[in-house]
Amino acid sequence: MLAAAATLTLGACAARDQGSSSGNTTGSAAAPSQASNAANPRGDGKAVCSGVSIAYAGTINGASAALGQNILRGADLAVKQHNEANPNCQVTLKQFETEGKPDKAPGVVTQVINEPDILGVVGLPFSGESKAAGNLFNQAGLVTISPSATNPALAQNGWKTFFRGMGNDSVQGPAAAKFLTDTLKANKVCVVQDDSEYGTGLASQLIQTLGSKASCTDKVKTGQTDFSAVVNKISTENPDAVFYAGYYPEAGPFAQQLNDKGVAAKFVGPDGVKDPEFLKGAGGGAAKAYFTCPCVPEDNFKDFTAAFKQVEGADPGTYSPEGYDVTTILLKGIDSGIKDRAGLLNFVKNYDGQGLTKKFKWNDKGELSDTPVWSYRVENGKIVNNGQIS
Repeated sequence: MLAAAATLTLGACAARDQGSSSGNTTGSAAAPSQASNAANPRGDGKAVCSGVSIAYAGTINGASAALGQNILRGADLAVKQHNEANPNCQVTLKQFETEGKPDKAPGVVTQVINEPDILGVVGLPFSGESKAAGNLFNQAGLVTISPSATNPALAQNGWKTFFRGMGNDSVQGPAAAKFLTDTLKANKVCVVQDDSEYGTGLASQLIQTLGSKASCTDKVKTGQTDFSAVVNKISTENPDAVFYAGYYPEAGPFAQQLNDKGVAAKFVGPDGVKDPEFLKGAGGGAAKAYFTCPCVPEDNFKDFTAAFKQVEGADPGTYSPEGYDVTTILLKGIDSGIKDRAGLLNFVKNYDGQGLTKKFKWNDKGELSDTPVWSYRVENGKIVNNGQIS
């Protein structure tokens, strides 16, 4: 269950621009440039610390592993840059494998909590495992910053240790509805959700915002591979777009089977689908795919991208910059002289600073004030930025 300080041997994705009204744009939309005051994990190089660690807890080789690997690589880059610049403060990044499973996460989180040198945690990546284990972190007073768990209810549990590094589905759902109706001009949308906390929560937000334009709905299960019944239903509905609320392992074959059936509707997935692994699974169904994501494209973060490729041996993916940003915040707290969990929790609670992806300042529920949502599309076999939605 624990792979502490393991070697990364992991498998390897932004100014407001809505693109054309039809969604058939070419070339990438304008992406944000790196802010001159963006926090840098290197700091001033004068930090002094000893025997302190932060942890990544989440999927590494389990379910939807690519999304977890993206975050872990971002965290790893931040720690390596910090340690190279600060010889008198060597922070250890410990890795804990949850496989993204709600039933496994509590046991793994207990391991994290029981290592006293761990002052803060990057994770958990997924909403289901976050719901299952968030109270354990809270009881231990161990601060966690999730770069990707978007279910809104996570911030309503009274946990004082939970912070979110991007907008939740109360932000993404309405933004996705706006993208579907305003940009893709869809008047009939079939919304299909999986059985995860993430999928059900996002679908609920989307259906509520779409209103009568959510012309059909259906449900599938995690691990499902045969979608013929749902595909047949959608084929008879003849929608303008299909939105899949879930993760890429199921979204890929679902999009492929829609394409094989001749369904002409545009396929739209959220952040849990926005990964090159979806393209592999979707085959020909990926050609007309779009994505919404409360993640910021790294197109113009040139130094970050170059360093990421050099150190991690892969391109940044969905939530890699966010993983880098939230790790940098934890490192800044350690560099300020904090030596215990209570101090780092207080540091994050009161943090107010610019990162690569956005300004980071949280309310008393761990929600950010700056929550951009972007759209993406498939072009020439790659996922490219399609412009900011909100």
